Amino acid sequence: MKAMLLAAGRGSRMQSLTDEKPKALLTIAGKPLIAYQLIKLANANIKDIVINVSYRAEQIIETLGNGYDYGVNIEYSFEPIALETGGGILQALPMLGSSPFIVLSADIWTDYPIEKLAQHLFLNSVQAHLVLVDNPNFHPKGDFHLQKNNFLSLDDLPKLTFASFGIYHPSLFKDYDAGSFPLVEVLRKRINEKKVTGEHYRGNWFNIGNLSELTRLNAYLNKQKS
Repeated sequence: MKAMLLAAGRGSRMQSLTDEKPKALLTIAGKPLIAYQLIKLANANIKDIVINVSYRAEQIIETLGNGYDYGVNIEYSFEPIALETGGGILQALPMLGSSPFIVLSADIWTDYPIEKLAQHLFLNSVQAHLVLVDNPNFHPKGDFHLQKNNFLSLDDLPKLTFASFGIYHPSLFKDYDAGSFPLVEVLRKRINEKKVTGEHYRGNWFNIGNLSELTRLNAYLNKQKS
């Protein structure tokens, strides 16, 4: 199984920290943020990884190289102009192949056992399986409702927050043309078609979207090390 890390964005809400460095390379507890994802995937025996890059792309490529130092094999999908999450995945599909693949945003951290996601089976025309978490303070309304049959809905309540990782079948992007568009646009369409399932994860999850979350994760990981 292959995986894709989304690392093309700048992370403008990090203010001056990303003026000269992409958010994926911000140091947290002694490691670049994206390194935690690479280590997690390697430990789950998911070794073939595609990373999309755009802003300060050369820094990510120079830092991570071919992935040897992390026990993985990295290919890069370069975007001259950032294609957003959906467009970035679509461009990388030829590298990801015809089998289901895992996608994680490079700016999250979680202790979710990624090997569990790799064992997910796609049945009955399901095209995506998402991990959802409790709504954080910065996103109180959530994104999707998780039904008792594990399918997602857009209109029912209560809603949970999409944790920015899941496993997708390439057919999720059928009928989409190359260009810039968000992944949530694709997911909403497929949810209405009853082709997306999910699960509720109650463990640790951080979304490094701003300085306060970066500080919170840094404190958490340093505490774990001590």
